[in-house]
Amino acid sequence: MANFVLQFPTTLRNFSASASSNGSPPGSRSNSESGGPVIVELPLDKIKRPLMRTRANDPTKVKELMDSIQEIGLQVPIDVIEVDGAYYGFSGCHRYEAHQRLSLPTIRCKVRRGTKETLRHHLR
Repeated sequence: MANFVLQFPTTLRNFSASASSNGSPPGSRSNSESGGPVIVELPLDKIKRPLMRTRANDPTKVKELMDSIQEIGLQVPIDVIEVDGAYYGFSGCHRYEAHQRLSLPTIRCKVRRGTKETLRHHLR
């Protein structure tokens, strides 16, 4: 079962959506209580990209994503780890660059809380 909380700061409205692969009802605990991922729109400048310079993005893929994002919006959020109030992105490089090149101020993220040890593991 996956639980996500969608938060859209521009409308200041929050709502929950739950899904289960086995058809069972969602649990009574909220994501903030259970520590599950949360879907939020984060400002691009608040996401640290420590591995950004390790490889070049495919310009064709970035352009295709830009076209898609302009037409239908971002369909798959990027994964972000939150450690001590700071956000770190290690995936979604093409989606992140497409948002930058479109001058979009925010990007939809699936945020999971992590520890400093989790962060060190991703930096190896």
